Amino acid sequence: MQVCLLSPTCLIPTEEVDPDRVAELQAQILSAGSWTVPITAEKDVLCVMDGHHRLTVAHRLQLPFVPVVLLGYGAVRVESWRPGLTITPASILAMARSGQKFPCKTTRHILDQSLPSCNLSLESLRHLAPTEHVAAHAKRAGS
Repeated sequence: MQVCLLSPTCLIPTEEVDPDRVAELQAQILSAGSWTVPITAEKDVLCVMDGHHRLTVAHRLQLPFVPVVLLGYGAVRVESWRPGLTITPASILAMARSGQKFPCKTTRHILDQSLPSCNLSLESLRHLAPTEHVAAHAKRAGS
């Protein structure tokens, strides 16, 4: 799994968000001055698997880039947080294509392995081109 930088505008949300959670997360990110958890998105359609609240924060902060891990549904199990509701990759992709959204906390994506860590300053996300930023991050990680 590798973290890449993408524009938040190219990611497709499939769930509504809790405004209180967005405000809380935005305050945490601004206080830390860095982005520490990548958004996960489906690799072909670019719909968000996990990170709808973080994506909303990225839009609010007008960040040109956010850290994203791109995955296929072959590497992810899907469940619903809502009892009695069956969610499948096909239903999530259909929702993404429709432009509609599930209610907040409907889909649950379970990964077989942990996400890679990232600790990217908000300033770097605002000012570096993606290739420059990836090179700078790789250099820091190798130090």
